[in-house]
Amino acid sequence: MWISDGWRDFEVVDCSKGEKLERWGKYYLVRPDPQAIWDTPRTDPRWNDRNARYSRSSTGGGSWEKGNLPCSWQINYGELTFNVKPMNFKHTGIFPEQAANWDWAMNMIKKAGRPISVLNLFAYTGGATIACAKAGASVCHVDAAKGMVSWAKENAASSGLSDAPIRWIVDDCGKFVEREIRRGRQYDAIIMDPPSYGRGPGGEVWKLEDNLWPFVSMCGGILSDQPLFVIINSYTTGLAPSVLSYITESIFTKKYGGCSDSQELGLPVTDSGLVLPCGASCHWSGK
Repeated sequence: MWISDGWRDFEVVDCSKGEKLERWGKYYLVRPDPQAIWDTPRTDPRWNDRNARYSRSSTGGGSWEKGNLPCSWQINYGELTFNVKPMNFKHTGIFPEQAANWDWAMNMIKKAGRPISVLNLFAYTGGATIACAKAGASVCHVDAAKGMVSWAKENAASSGLSDAPIRWIVDDCGKFVEREIRRGRQYDAIIMDPPSYGRGPGGEVWKLEDNLWPFVSMCGGILSDQPLFVIINSYTTGLAPSVLSYITESIFTKKYGGCSDSQELGLPVTDSGLVLPCGASCHWSGK
């Protein structure tokens, strides 16, 4: 398991009965977590002395119960600065477990010894984008949601990267990759964080189990002749990390050599000393 244990401004304090108690800077949030199926006692007083809690509704969706919580605030991860904004469907704009991937990508870029271009697909609020840019790469950031791309620009500015070589693209990721292939454009690294389920702007249905293989295969057409790495994330329940390795070995290793490593991502839990699992990720690295 790759554990994101380098945070100072974030921690999972405790988790139990389908929820987790987190510290985001100086604020404490309680949010749902389907992995936390255990019924351990909630002895930490901050479960009740929280700043906000997201509760699911029996009719679908949910809502925040907010106390003295601002609309937004900042937290840091090393040299990276993020703007936290609790929004609908429990999200805050950051997936802290991805820090393990940011660290790995930054290390790969810094030791490459050459200019590296990165394509970040389904890029959300830009955690991986600003990590790669901070490490010295040029980045193409693609997400279909205009608001998420604007948020990512805010994160880049907060991290001192307003003038970094980042292309900000609002587009359907599949259609963008198809056009890049036709243009003959290539990238040294690809990061993708595809949703488990979604709909494209034309009503197209995306289902990870059905669409991941053809999408990753297509992305093989925009890798440069000297690819550095590919990162694929999956939050789909039941999709084992080894499935991601099978895909990358079949597509990338077969063509370029290199190797894959896939693990669960996890966050340390302060009160128990255990680790909360947070999905799967695959690192493919070229020769």
